[in-house]
Amino acid sequence: MVDLVLPASGAVVILSLIAAAAWGTSDFGGGLLGRRAPILGVLIFTQGTGLVLALTIMVARGEPPLAGDDLALGLLGGFLAVFGVGGLYGGLAIGRMAIVAPVAAVLTALTPAILGIALEGVPKPIAIAGMVLAFGAVVVVSRVADHAGSDRPSGLPYGLVAGVSLGLLSFVMSRVDDTWLLAPMAALRGVQVVVFGAVVILGRRAWRMPRPSWPLAVGVGVIDLIGNVAFLSAARIELAPAAVVSSLYTVVTVLLAATILGERMTRSHAAAIVLAVVGVAMIAAGGPAGS
Repeated sequence: MVDLVLPASGAVVILSLIAAAAWGTSDFGGGLLGRRAPILGVLIFTQGTGLVLALTIMVARGEPPLAGDDLALGLLGGFLAVFGVGGLYGGLAIGRMAIVAPVAAVLTALTPAILGIALEGVPKPIAIAGMVLAFGAVVVVSRVADHAGSDRPSGLPYGLVAGVSLGLLSFVMSRVDDTWLLAPMAALRGVQVVVFGAVVILGRRAWRMPRPSWPLAVGVGVIDLIGNVAFLSAARIELAPAAVVSSLYTVVTVLLAATILGERMTRSHAAAIVLAVVGVAMIAAGGPAGS
């Protein structure tokens, strides 16, 4: 029997694609939930599901809780997630989606990619070219028609906060020691549940979800956790390509919206998907930095 061992670049791409598929699917499901229930309830329910699942698997595999610097990183990641999600939803609610969405998506990919290159070295030219193509795909597929009109604020500050926060979150999680896998996810989600719960209690905000939405919320929470674990595993190998490839989750969301909801896919979106496929192949061919 022959053991098949993937090179580091191949493992990064596969894990990052799993993360992109999971995040794109969970975002699509979360969007459907947001049409049926208060957004704070959706966040608490989905992140709470991830918290319970992460803690359960931690205990089953005998993984110890975070400690020391890694605990600090996990808690910091939780607060970054709060600002990232809060900034994104706040911007989409009061600003123009055509500005908020692409700014957030681009910065989410660009921030950890730049930090990864600074710390790990510059990849081969073909991998750099692939990252540029994939990054371009993220920009194109994140753009949406602006139906709000020019009388609405741009929402640019919210997009900046969301993108930088989520990008820094990816970087912070990649710095956690390899000893832990589920514990960082549990810490991150624990902070989110506490903060969003406090907002509900102190602000007396609506949060209750209708029972028919519970199964979808559980599914979204589980799939989102899978995406985070896959990304964390990829980022520990090589952060820059992991950040760019996993940011292709926007492509998955667009495909699901077109397939399930019948939303029209533009030629720009189709071109972006082609760019994404070519870019991922080039990143995989480039190998890890310094190789």
